[in-house]
Amino acid sequence: MSPISRVGRCLACWTFVVLCLSPWLPAQEHDGAFIYKQQCAVCHDNSTKTRAPAPTALRLMSPENILRALESGRMKDQGSVMTPEQRHIVAEFLAGRPFGQDNQPAQAGLCANPKASFAPSATDWNGWGADFTNARFQSAERARLTADQLPRLKLKWAFVFPNAPLAWGQPTVVGGRVFVPSANRLVYSLDANSGCQYWAYESEAPARTAVFIGQLPGQPKRYAAFFGDQKANAYALDATTGELLWKVRIDAHPRSKIVGALEYYDGRVIVPLTGGEEVGLGNKYECCSSRGALVALDAATGKQLWKTYSIAEDPHPTTKTEAGIQNWGPSGASIWSAPTIDTKRRIIYAGTGDNFSPPDTKTSDAVLAFDLDSGKLLWSQQLTEHDVFNIVCAGEGCGDHLGPDVDIGASPILVTLANGKRELLISQKSGMATALDPDHEGKILWQTKVGRGGRLGGIQWGSAYDGRNMYAAVSDIAHTQSAGIGRMTADPKAGGGLFALNVETGAKVWAAPPAVCGDRPSCSPAQSAAISVIPGVVFSGGVDGRLRAYSTTDGKVIWEFDTEQEFTGVNGTKGKGGAMDGSGPAISGGMLFVGSGYGVWGGMPGNVLLAFSVDGK
Repeated sequence: MSPISRVGRCLACWTFVVLCLSPWLPAQEHDGAFIYKQQCAVCHDNSTKTRAPAPTALRLMSPENILRALESGRMKDQGSVMTPEQRHIVAEFLAGRPFGQDNQPAQAGLCANPKASFAPSATDWNGWGADFTNARFQSAERARLTADQLPRLKLKWAFVFPNAPLAWGQPTVVGGRVFVPSANRLVYSLDANSGCQYWAYESEAPARTAVFIGQLPGQPKRYAAFFGDQKANAYALDATTGELLWKVRIDAHPRSKIVGALEYYDGRVIVPLTGGEEVGLGNKYECCSSRGALVALDAATGKQLWKTYSIAEDPHPTTKTEAGIQNWGPSGASIWSAPTIDTKRRIIYAGTGDNFSPPDTKTSDAVLAFDLDSGKLLWSQQLTEHDVFNIVCAGEGCGDHLGPDVDIGASPILVTLANGKRELLISQKSGMATALDPDHEGKILWQTKVGRGGRLGGIQWGSAYDGRNMYAAVSDIAHTQSAGIGRMTADPKAGGGLFALNVETGAKVWAAPPAVCGDRPSCSPAQSAAISVIPGVVFSGGVDGRLRAYSTTDGKVIWEFDTEQEFTGVNGTKGKGGAMDGSGPAISGGMLFVGSGYGVWGGMPGNVLLAFSVDGK
């Protein structure tokens, strides 16, 4: 889900991919700036064309976390070309401080009664989309926040994710607690009213999925917190104490990961699988052999009940590169988002992304329907054909055709119309909003173009539905090029916009114009993050760092808050807000929760979770 880059064929993702190695010069091999320039700069100084975090984002990490990523994390292949001493040196250089300075006070911000009882309540926002339909809608009863109250909405507390380069996990609010993952490998349980910490659990790899809280089968008073990490591990923790109940790796491929949130229904945990090879891993890497999948686990034990790949055919050797490196395929069709559960028909719906390598398949850029009990693929509806895309191939590994990279990155929304008919509302990076008939094998009912679309364009992470309209925010982020590598900056005049669509016809009800950046540095009006809706109000966070509330009547902005500022967290740590991308707001019990900070694609980094209420502090 990123633009193509041909800079020295050294291209990267969040995995910090590093190629283009130069011989070490003895006089400089112990200099952090020199190591960075030789090993990392081509990717990280060009972060708007790659998935590598910019240096400003890396500075929010601790040297310990950077070193761990180099030695055992997703960038261990790149760390292996360095000596242990060089890894330490570059970690300190990137963090801007020596080891040992980031230890936080053990008691900072802890709740007075960490063993307090816990149970779901009537105002919960559980998981990614608040319910199984993934409508990202909170009713008046659950929200307890109205459009008339918004002028009094103020910041109540901030929580800082220590040593994290971004805030990418959407908060879940259940039983008066906020469950949220972070890029620093910790998953937190916080008090919704005060932000104090009940517990923190350290996962094997960073986690970004929204947490789903579910009752354990046969244990009516015990609840589990389900989530996944960037090494394709699925977890169940005791929601009250943070104790690990089980941990299962759902796929053996070294580049597989879990990006979309897990869902829980009828004793089953449904896990979406994402392949991690779209960014390419160097001109010596045999690409590509990872596939998307949907996996069902027993909620009590983590035992796999079924697993269905989004591409039925196993990857096999195909062509070879000019350098003689073996290519593999088919691959890709990742499931990037939380699946949607049709409890009436016991069907699961999921959207897929592009293929990573030839041959292209019919299940890429498609909506798939799976049987809940068996995992059998019931039907698929492809929305874009022949979309084979990989950053590194640039035609060599992908054949003559390079696809547009227009994944379906947002969860399908299952709706029931006033006449009883049902629709699946689909959001795509092509800029197209689509309605499918879930009861007639995904037949296309209508399509409406709302954005230009493209590799960072269209509708990125999630639309919303309030029983009347579909609301879709548009990314279409663009960049301008200045002299020299690493000079890409966000275009302040490109991207953004919010649309309301009639779900029966697809007609545009209203269109809210993009934000105006003015002289704000590194600003983009793009609205890439998922949006959320309550009666009368749509909340949308922007790459410009502002969280806005729009009227559902006419799209006018009725409240906004600038998150791009410094905060002191209730956990005694200083942090900052920045761009908002990926996850969206959660609304529960008269409060609004949102993460801020996303130092990728030229956005401003940050590491805070913000909580708002009408009574403020």
